[in-house]
Amino acid sequence: MAPAVRTTPREGTVLTLWDTTGTEVVHKLSAERRSAGGVTSGLALTLIAVADEPNVRAVEDAVTIAAAEHPCRLLVVTRALMNTPGVPDRLDAEIVVGGRLGPCEAVLMRMQGRLALHAESVVMPLLAPDVPVVTWWHGAPPERIAYDPLGVVAERRVTDVTHCPDPIAALRQRAEDYAPGDTDLAWTRITPWRSLIAGAFDTISANVVGATITAGPADPRAKLLAGWLTARLGITPRLQPNGSDELEAVSFSLDDGGSLNLSRKGNTAVLHRPGYEDRVMPLVGRRLGEELAEELRRLDADQPYAAALAAAYGIEGLAARPRNRIHIWQDPDLAERPEAASRPSPAATAAAGTVSGATE
Repeated sequence: MAPAVRTTPREGTVLTLWDTTGTEVVHKLSAERRSAGGVTSGLALTLIAVADEPNVRAVEDAVTIAAAEHPCRLLVVTRALMNTPGVPDRLDAEIVVGGRLGPCEAVLMRMQGRLALHAESVVMPLLAPDVPVVTWWHGAPPERIAYDPLGVVAERRVTDVTHCPDPIAALRQRAEDYAPGDTDLAWTRITPWRSLIAGAFDTISANVVGATITAGPADPRAKLLAGWLTARLGITPRLQPNGSDELEAVSFSLDDGGSLNLSRKGNTAVLHRPGYEDRVMPLVGRRLGEELAEELRRLDADQPYAAALAAAYGIEGLAARPRNRIHIWQDPDLAERPEAASRPSPAATAAAGTVSGATE
């Protein structure tokens, strides 16, 4: 089917390829970049975003914000009907250069059928040369990052456990599966809190002997904040659940008998210390793109995150783990039919026969 092309001032050049191949996508992207005057050396990284179809627009909006600070090649992968019998393999792609995504070029790939299990075969040739690769799951991440080859190829891997049914359990799984280079947006979302807490102790000489965090019972931000305080101060904060989903307050007990309380009031935080006038400081919620941009600023291992995650779940040695992962093949079709998983595939049987014949 012939590709559809549209060009508008807002969207830039948009080329749609229906029922295409990975080779054609590579060739068409190169052609669009040449016609648009794209320069590969101007890209800071390749960002692979794995998302469900309803979340593609949210991914584009977030990357538009992040790309203002980090020009990148965006590769969006959606997977559907991976283990539905009778569904043909199919790849639809949309190439966007400039326009609505700002200083970013994008390829949106919609894969269905068994092809979706081998997304890396389409994605790998599209990686921008000589720049780091970051993979971001805008949705529930795989149980183990090594199950997804799109995570194995990346130097940095960004997850978001708030999309999981049980964020606290999902965060534990991130700790058990951790490798240097991993991070989660729940950690990014407590950056303003960590900055305010660190600033609050600039003029305090007393030591902290206890802390209480008031937040929702299933809030992974509170768990990571508690882990960070444990790693930094050597204390075990108490988690006090509230009736909302917000991280509401953090209070500290000091060894001189004093106390310190930091509480959220709308888009501000109020710092209360007995004997001193209350201080009101900004605590504004950030957009997803701003959170993503923060994580793209560093492409090395996030050691404070590793320390907080280790302290939160009592798992030692996270930062010392190997940085690189090896892909572990997982077939969801065989997972639903365990008896098939124990039988060799026809291709494997044929290969074995070939080897046997060659050695006789």
